[in-house]
Amino acid sequence: MSKYKTLKKSTKTNIWCYGFVAVAFALIFTLQKTGLLKDQISGLMVTLCAYIVMAISLNLVVGISGELSLGHAGFMSIGAFTAAIINRVIQYNVSNNPELTEAMASSESTKLFVHIGMLAAAIVGAAIVAAIAGFVIGIPVLRLRGDYLAIVTLAFGEIIKNLINCLYVGIDANGLHFSMKDTSSLNMQSGKIILNGPQGATGIEKVATFTSGAVLIVITLFIVLNLINSRTGRAVTAIRDNRIAAESVGIGVTKYKMIAFVTSAALAGTAGALYAQGQGTIKADKFDFNTSILVLVFVVLGGLGNIFGSMIATSVLYILPELLRAFSTYRMLIYAIVLILVMLATNNETFKLYLSYVFDGIKGFFGRKKSQKPEGGDDNG
Repeated sequence: MSKYKTLKKSTKTNIWCYGFVAVAFALIFTLQKTGLLKDQISGLMVTLCAYIVMAISLNLVVGISGELSLGHAGFMSIGAFTAAIINRVIQYNVSNNPELTEAMASSESTKLFVHIGMLAAAIVGAAIVAAIAGFVIGIPVLRLRGDYLAIVTLAFGEIIKNLINCLYVGIDANGLHFSMKDTSSLNMQSGKIILNGPQGATGIEKVATFTSGAVLIVITLFIVLNLINSRTGRAVTAIRDNRIAAESVGIGVTKYKMIAFVTSAALAGTAGALYAQGQGTIKADKFDFNTSILVLVFVVLGGLGNIFGSMIATSVLYILPELLRAFSTYRMLIYAIVLILVMLATNNETFKLYLSYVFDGIKGFFGRKKSQKPEGGDDNG
């Protein structure tokens, strides 16, 4: 008798997530190379990848850990401006190195190598700084629950935005200069202004591409999915389901919540780094309360704790406003109506039942099993 092994639920989730990224990347890359993808949509791909990473990281806190965070854009902001500083510092050093500048001008491979190094250094640096910020914020915040935690994280996001609006950073031959007053107080003889207070950061080298965005999504999925399916992830889930029961069996609530929160903050920082190096110019006002709510909408509509759903929801809801530009002033009204209908549909048990029938039918069509004979029986019964 032939036996059919069924895959674990976690394995199926991994296959769906990685498969979605692979298929989407192959499709979009092909459309870009053949010129069939509009420039409008093609220009959004790097930002879309950044928002997908943000949605996955926020789902780790909201869906897996069960804590409501309304200031996640603050970590994205930290990552974006950290990446901007690293990017401009590398630019400055390269421009002051005639040999390297000449090599980049004469060799595309050298230029690509420098750009990849710049992108990687900025993303790693952004992750480290955002993780440190997440740890510092998490010490007092994670001792709170429910609405109190949401309010404090909201305040954190606004504090970060206002601090960056007051920050001035420049670079010259003597290194980096920081000030909270104005550019004249940087005391630079000559050099470049990296961060100019409310005007934000300009002149960032656009080294982020759709390919690098897809790679970052895969890395994020690898980290999050392995964390969820690990012993640490199961502890975090147990705390979410029943905090008292988890404490009673010796699970350190603060410790495991901190691991999830810091990991999420670090990944949000990498999303900010990718976003900054795909835009060229960024301002602190971009990473405000509205951005946190937007990403939270992606997570909620995709399903709390559903990583695959977060990627689908982010992709559809971010591209939809661009696809609706033909409707001019009515496009945001249509977008709002679509959001309401999706929310109603996803919370309707009848709709879920019909949807499960459809998926079961598809699975049955592609996964039909051969009839099996009972053990010990013969062909004649």
